[in-house]
Amino acid sequence: MSIVTLTTDFGLKDGNVGVMKGVIWRIAPRAHIADLSHQITPQNIAEAALVLARSAPYFPPDAVHIVVVDPGVGTPRRPIAARIGEQQFVGPDNGFLTPLLEQAEKKHLDSEFIHLNRPQFWLPAVSHVFHGRDIFAPVGGHLASGMPLLALGSRIVDPVRLSLPRPQETAGGWLGQIIHIDHFGNLSTNLRAEDLDDCSSLTIQLRDAEIPGLYHTFGELPPGSLMALLGSTGSLIISQVNGSAALTLGAQVGDPVQVTRHSNTR
Repeated sequence: MSIVTLTTDFGLKDGNVGVMKGVIWRIAPRAHIADLSHQITPQNIAEAALVLARSAPYFPPDAVHIVVVDPGVGTPRRPIAARIGEQQFVGPDNGFLTPLLEQAEKKHLDSEFIHLNRPQFWLPAVSHVFHGRDIFAPVGGHLASGMPLLALGSRIVDPVRLSLPRPQETAGGWLGQIIHIDHFGNLSTNLRAEDLDDCSSLTIQLRDAEIPGLYHTFGELPPGSLMALLGSTGSLIISQVNGSAALTLGAQVGDPVQVTRHSNTR
């Protein structure tokens, strides 16, 4: 059994996701296809990279992950495929693999990248604006059917990497920023559990809000309360109980988040 995942900014209105699945199934009819997200903010490569990095580790070895958030479609940007650790990836060479590649490097996992430059593995006619259907879906289908990665193109060693925001340690704590806003309006930051290990007590400042302490669950405070906690992937998140922190605070991706350490306990 082969597993293929799809991540796009296509939405579900226009049939593009279904067409990609049809192309994959014509090549690998027994493939199981999982939708990670088709609601990535249009052209937001960093958001796609984050969603993929949080999701891919939960899939079995040899899963094939196709990502089509591709503002450079039709330009000279390369189509690529990769193996990082035990999983395979297909998409445009625009940095969508950056967080996964950084995680792999920290764990000393092997990776290899290829330029998809062998058209015999694409659809016969390639549109200038729908490489998801014409290049990436068929390549994903070939990988899912067992074709070796290196059969699909030429090896490369210089995949594009995104410049991702890093938290900065300050004299009194950390300065981070919002990197993602989810469906519920929770605000995910680039600060992680390991950054806050030595914080017995802290205060989070975001826009005009000052949020004391860290909690474990949404049920610890009354509805409407703003709170901070560590999310399921280990990131510091700011939430509103039974509400949207994003709407209440008017917060946006890129907003600074200041964490101040305190010596006393909450």
